[in-house]
Amino acid sequence: MAQNHLMASHCMTITLILMSTLVCQSKLLTDSLYHELLSLPIAGDLHIDPESISEASVDYGLIVREIPAAVLRPSYPKDIATLVAFAYNESAIPLTISARGCGHSVRGQAMAHDGVVVDMTSLGNKTTVSWSQSLGHYVDVGGQQLWIDVLEETLKHGVAPVSWTDYLYLTVGGTLSNAGISGETFRYGPQISNVYEMDVITGTGHFLTCSPHKNPKLFYSVLGGLGQFGIITRARIALAPASKRVKWVRMIYSDFSAFMMDQERLISRHEREQDESLDYVEGQLLMRRNSDSWISFFSLSDQPRLLSLVTEHELLYCIEVAKYYDERTQSTVDKDLEMILKDLSHVPEFMFEKDVGYVDFLNRVRAEELVLREQGLWNVPHPWLNLFVPKSRITDFNTGVFQNIVLRKNITTGPVLIYPMNNDKWDDRMSAVIPDEDVFYTVGFLHSSGFGDWQEFDLQNKEVLLFCKANGIKVKQYLPHYSTEREWMQHFGPKWRIFQENKSQFDPKILLSPGQNIFNHN
Repeated sequence: MAQNHLMASHCMTITLILMSTLVCQSKLLTDSLYHELLSLPIAGDLHIDPESISEASVDYGLIVREIPAAVLRPSYPKDIATLVAFAYNESAIPLTISARGCGHSVRGQAMAHDGVVVDMTSLGNKTTVSWSQSLGHYVDVGGQQLWIDVLEETLKHGVAPVSWTDYLYLTVGGTLSNAGISGETFRYGPQISNVYEMDVITGTGHFLTCSPHKNPKLFYSVLGGLGQFGIITRARIALAPASKRVKWVRMIYSDFSAFMMDQERLISRHEREQDESLDYVEGQLLMRRNSDSWISFFSLSDQPRLLSLVTEHELLYCIEVAKYYDERTQSTVDKDLEMILKDLSHVPEFMFEKDVGYVDFLNRVRAEELVLREQGLWNVPHPWLNLFVPKSRITDFNTGVFQNIVLRKNITTGPVLIYPMNNDKWDDRMSAVIPDEDVFYTVGFLHSSGFGDWQEFDLQNKEVLLFCKANGIKVKQYLPHYSTEREWMQHFGPKWRIFQENKSQFDPKILLSPGQNIFNHN
């Protein structure tokens, strides 16, 4: 027994010595790297002060912490190109680079351990709305710009993008590196399907303009490419005439089959009747446990009977739809909406409608954010899990996950989104991956651990993924997080070989977006 204790103590001593050595080596490398960087013309834009380093070491998820060697706050895109070219051609020490917008990732995807984090927001705003015979209206915006700023600027010209995310305080480059999805996706496709052209700084330091006709391989690889092939510094986005107001409706369901069938019916209608189709379709899972995330939509007089209904059924499902309108369509919008929603199978007398401004609707999450900030519940861990689930297995997912795992664990807080999309609105040439079915569902567990331990939610996420694997439900993660190459290979499936080839061409030294942990996991 004493010998075992002595051996354990000896092993612990060796481990501590090794850890100390590694820390010292890491600091020496970081210091040497920083001295190398000081030789560059961008030295004045490099920051190593504690505040800058601390901010770049965490993200919205508050789960992962990775400390960079420095933060670059570029004044111009060429400053980023200078950094990348130096890392590719001259740096004696391996240097990784991560472009960071608002840091709204949840698993450290925008971080660069001992590397350089590029603070894209320092580039400022520059928005140009134009029109051409071939494209119609479009807007050129910096990859660092927030979608809320794009919205406000384009509205001055009576136009706006057609595809959004639920939250607008995200950067253009950030959402285009993933996909950019919301309730408009079923009709207009994800944001990556509404891009005409981009300027990109590749992992070799080259500054290239790309489009479907110019450098198309780079264009398609960057869209949904998780930052692996280049840093987006400009994007040309499709625009359409902007609406003025929105009819915003929520309908409550106690039966999942009826909920699913009605959602799929609503997203298929636009193909047949463009003028009478909806502009937005989403859905939510409603429980008493997460009522803080959905109850405020309803009037104070309606809230008690809703809470009574959800207590009775434990789980409810909500279809949320919107119809945009302006002066031209104001006289017909009510009739059009009535025609669209007739014969749906929601719980009788549980349909609720609001009439709100267009900007108020698109920016609806901002009001919730401000409330959470006041309560100290915004800057808390967010162990999110976002999945694309094939339509053919969504009923099994409901039974196994919602009605079993979620109810049994009873820890879910924050919104749980569930709504369908049309496969034909996505371009398979892009890097983003989705299930191979005509219709698939987005399921988003947007956990907030302000009232508990985030590891509990993480365990639930893992149980959900294990259930899907054990039952052959071929889900795809959106905003994916994996730790092994095999998992990434399975994620990309047939696209993996092309993804590897594109990486070898556009970032052969594996410099960009190390926080995604795709090629540098070893």
